[in-house]
Amino acid sequence: MRLKLYHIKLMEKLKESLEAVLPIIGIVLFLSFTIAPIPTGILMAFLIGAILLVVGMMFFTLGAEIAMTPMGERIGTKIAESGKLPFIVFLCFTLGFVITVSEPDLQVLAEQVPSIPNNVLIFSVAAGVGFFLVVAVLRMLFGIALYKLLFLFYPLVFLLAFFVPADSLAVAFDSGGVTTGPMTVPFIMALGVGFSAVRSDKYAETDSFGLVALCSIGPVLAVLLLGIVYRPDGGTYAGLSIPNVEDSMELSRLFASELPHYIKEMLLSLLPIVVFFLVFQMFSLHLKKRTLLKMSVGIMYTYIGLVLFLTGANVGFLPAGNYLGQVLAGLDQSYVLVPIAMVIGYFIVKAEPAVYVLMEQVEELTSGAISGKSMGLSLSCGVAVSLGLAMIRVMTGISIFWFLIPGYAVALLLAFRAPKIFTAIAFDSGGVASGPMTATFLLPLAQGACETIGGNVVTDAFGVVAMVAMTPLITIQILGTIYQHQEKKRLAKEEVPVLPLEAYGDMDIIEL
Repeated sequence: MRLKLYHIKLMEKLKESLEAVLPIIGIVLFLSFTIAPIPTGILMAFLIGAILLVVGMMFFTLGAEIAMTPMGERIGTKIAESGKLPFIVFLCFTLGFVITVSEPDLQVLAEQVPSIPNNVLIFSVAAGVGFFLVVAVLRMLFGIALYKLLFLFYPLVFLLAFFVPADSLAVAFDSGGVTTGPMTVPFIMALGVGFSAVRSDKYAETDSFGLVALCSIGPVLAVLLLGIVYRPDGGTYAGLSIPNVEDSMELSRLFASELPHYIKEMLLSLLPIVVFFLVFQMFSLHLKKRTLLKMSVGIMYTYIGLVLFLTGANVGFLPAGNYLGQVLAGLDQSYVLVPIAMVIGYFIVKAEPAVYVLMEQVEELTSGAISGKSMGLSLSCGVAVSLGLAMIRVMTGISIFWFLIPGYAVALLLAFRAPKIFTAIAFDSGGVASGPMTATFLLPLAQGACETIGGNVVTDAFGVVAMVAMTPLITIQILGTIYQHQEKKRLAKEEVPVLPLEAYGDMDIIEL
């Protein structure tokens, strides 16, 4: 019976994965057969990568549902129930630090900042995430409004940004989205639900969101501070190496050679969370064997899913994205890069593994009042706009400041108008939307275009992740404002007017 249930759920997740990835396959194939020819080897690697993406998403989303979310909720509840503030602070900082150090995308970030030693950058970013996870948890426990902290820390971020060299600026803002990856986001979000469960006030549901939002600020501040301390001394962008695959044997060897790397990487990434959970199981949770077995299956699904997903994204999608950017930017009408990137951005966010986790959690916690469909549409529109703006940056060399400062100013001002739960969800969604698909397809697309145009890749192409993380903050809060307005109109229509007694006739009074 249990195997049959897992089979049904896997088929549901497979359908979701296909719906997410097929539009991207269709767009790339259409472009490759019309205006942007792609070598057969790169195209075949892309198609195999797409298959791995679909299967990987299927296993990951089911694994997150069965294991990662329940683990995070139980640990969060237990930590909060302890009531010992020093204990809560220590555990949350340790958890944030450890899971960030093991985040695979952080290694990629470290390689892009040549002026800062890798270990210094990694441990500084991890400390930033750990500190802000503590801040996020204390905010929930003491009922502090999220927008107050956002108004405190974001001005600090932009103040520091004025003192940072241009070569470090875009990478610093990219780091906020990169370090909240597919492994950490479901667990951190569930942790928030667990912490809020110990509260019984009316704002507990709203406050369960916001952990990812605050944890995304830590890496940005860390890299900005390091950019001030470590001045760049000539580190340059080396460029991406696109493999030249001539036959099917070379193609199979390409994937086979990279697969062990991601098997090891995901093992190291998942291990700290599992160890943390097992320690809690021994000393506090004491879950039944049946529950532990179910979670073990979920952890295995999560692991298999992420290995397949990241292999497909890095080996298949990354070269295709970079080459596509080069070809499109080299066309006589290179401006077509902007609308094409917007269409790709609209669909590709649906292939981010953590997006489904966020949408399901939002639907569950709001009892369907905020639908996953409307959330998905808002995210897609936001990412489409961000890709259009990012490609304009690539083509013109405009500083990222001219986009981020107005964008975050609008997002923070909307926090006064939008319902509080939409503000928290919006700032969470920024970190969720800027996941591995952004790093392995959208960023290479911008890098390839920038190289062809002859721009500065470090200052003009980097920043795509930051743009993708920014625009959902605006679109989802706009969605919340519209939702609030419609709800007020609905309630106004349902209200029965109360008239004075003299307004009724004799027969009306008898009926009353």
